[in-house]
Amino acid sequence: MTVSLEFESKLWEMADKLRGNIPPSDYKAVILGLIFLKYISDSFEEKHSALVAEGEGFEEEPDAYAEDNIFFVPTIARWDFIKKNAKQSTIGQTINNVMIVIKKENKNLKVVLSKIFAKPYLDMTKLD
Repeated sequence: MTVSLEFESKLWEMADKLRGNIPPSDYKAVILGLIFLKYISDSFEEKHSALVAEGEGFEEEPDAYAEDNIFFVPTIARWDFIKKNAKQSTIGQTINNVMIVIKKENKNLKVVLSKIFAKPYLDMTKLD
């Protein structure tokens, strides 16, 4: 139960940071988009580490992930890359670019992922 409350608290904290910068109706797109990126990156990294440990050189092969229903995440779209660029004024565009790269690698996500992060009313400093 505590984990759920911590998660809810973190979501509320993110929404509070965005308050006043974007319409409330866009909160979900921003927050859920970031959660989705974090989730697929974590899943990818777990599988990536397992493939590296196997030592057969398949860690950058998209098919090695697809067989386990894991989205392949290219280097320039991984959470570490997003995190390293989080303090840049262009973070919104960076995240949009990440979404585009992920969609190119994973065609079934084409209609799912949003490009809300570069909207002019969104204060990019709130995404850090």
